[in-house]
Amino acid sequence: MTTYVLIPGMCHGAWCFDGLAAALRKEGHRVLALTLTGVAERAHLLPGGANLATHITDVLAAIDAAAGGDDDLVLVGHSYGGMVITGVADRIPNRTDSLVFLDAVVPHDGEACWDIVNDEERQWYVRVDDTGFGVPPMPFFDDRATSHPLATVLQPLRLQGDLTRFRQRIFVYALDWPGESPLQPSYDRVRDDPNWVTHELGGKHNLMRDNPDDLLRVLLDI
Repeated sequence: MTTYVLIPGMCHGAWCFDGLAAALRKEGHRVLALTLTGVAERAHLLPGGANLATHITDVLAAIDAAAGGDDDLVLVGHSYGGMVITGVADRIPNRTDSLVFLDAVVPHDGEACWDIVNDEERQWYVRVDDTGFGVPPMPFFDDRATSHPLATVLQPLRLQGDLTRFRQRIFVYALDWPGESPLQPSYDRVRDDPNWVTHELGGKHNLMRDNPDDLLRVLLDI
């Protein structure tokens, strides 16, 4: 039995993993899908005050509470969630087995999400909501999506080590973007690295919706 920790991207809650989580549980695995502070059904918590460190702390606390002393965690991050799982793995390396970046940013020490994406993505970040502190959801997002705390994409991530400490590093790239993918720079970092496993799927960014069977196979192969 593996414990999978599922972290959503910007503006989304744990519900974006409902189908994938159910399929993993059906295979006998434990799943911890999380909604981060200041987002979705937790949007009322620290509105505008959450940063990347808050979200890393969210996940560490949830792992301690729900996973007990389990080791061999598989951390799965979608989009912005790549920042979070990298920070979490760096703080509990002895409990982390593998990391899966679902069309997600892959940061290096000292980088913020802002630093890794393209200009079009940055323009979305600074098109803030009426509070001045939140990145509004895109019109095509799920109706449950909310604004996302701007500070989370601006705060640099400080790391003590690199990702080579973990048994597997997997990147799943979504091919069906309407233009240039903001995740292309991250994919370019790892696609030719023999220490990474990469997959290209013909779905849109929301791979959990477009390619659920493919994702399930990727996760079970770990």
